[in-house]
Amino acid sequence: MNVGVVGASGYSGEVLVKLLLGHPQVKLTAVTSRQHAGKPVAAIIPALRGTAADSLKFSDSDPAALAARKDIDLWFLALPHGAAADFAKALVPTGVKVVDLSADFRIADLAIFEKYYGHHHAPELLPSARFVLPELTDARWKTEIKVAAAPGCYPTSTLVPLIPLLKAGVVTREHIVVNSFSGVSGAGKKAEEQYLFVERAESAKAYGLTKHRHLAEIEEQLSVAAGAKVVVQFNPHLAPMRRGIATTITVPAAKGASIDSLYTTWRAAYAGRTFVSILPTGETPDTAYVTGTNRIDIAAVHDARTGNFVITSALDNLVKGASGQAVQIMNLWLGCAEAAGLT
Repeated sequence: MNVGVVGASGYSGEVLVKLLLGHPQVKLTAVTSRQHAGKPVAAIIPALRGTAADSLKFSDSDPAALAARKDIDLWFLALPHGAAADFAKALVPTGVKVVDLSADFRIADLAIFEKYYGHHHAPELLPSARFVLPELTDARWKTEIKVAAAPGCYPTSTLVPLIPLLKAGVVTREHIVVNSFSGVSGAGKKAEEQYLFVERAESAKAYGLTKHRHLAEIEEQLSVAAGAKVVVQFNPHLAPMRRGIATTITVPAAKGASIDSLYTTWRAAYAGRTFVSILPTGETPDTAYVTGTNRIDIAAVHDARTGNFVITSALDNLVKGASGQAVQIMNLWLGCAEAAGLT
């Protein structure tokens, strides 16, 4: 099966190319970039020198030209929001599968999308798209959709721990506070003063308070899980590390819930799921141990003094939070082993 990547010159795109070149069941046939069209992929991503990337060149990112190709079974869109929808409009009518790493198809409610992101470039495609968190989304998505929206990094770190607990009634849906720390690569590959090494080293700060864009994705999915509106206090922070997401969630325990019932719920939800690692209560996940993997580590403790569960998670924002999860979605959609090409 042949796959292609549109927009492969950013951090997520580079990781995606690396994963696909090492995949045992698909062939990376096309890699596009307007900026680097015609250049060897290995020249732009030097870590790939001496691999199959030596013979692969970037092609131009032209929606009509890509839609005319008949040799691609699935396209990845590693593009900013807005641009991804423009390509989806051209590709979806051809019948090809599309996995989108942007936010364009993560939010089902158009009004909510426009509140956080502005004008949607392809609202007509929303009914044929689905937010796909592989461990939690009903498997019917594989036959019901044309566009799979890969979740964002902050949302993955929050939804994986919380959704099973909300569904089981182990936690309340009120007074949920989420504090997350992200590595600088989460901002994308850009030359801005605040992301320079001397600005970020030995420095951590909150940003995007009260209306971070990922909040729309988090609240919509938690509301679906709870069957009622869920409002979250989401506090993202920029941390002095290249990659990784560390999240701490404080949520009141439901009446009668215990740390044992929380862990029982998690174990039932994630039995046999390779990429969710449940750590013992009292142990906290560390970004150092998930970097470079498609794994999310989760753990929880119960604070008897406050009546809250304190839940922690860690993942690599470029792998389980972006490209690795996109490959995981592709594996399920194309009938490959779920863990193929991933660690």
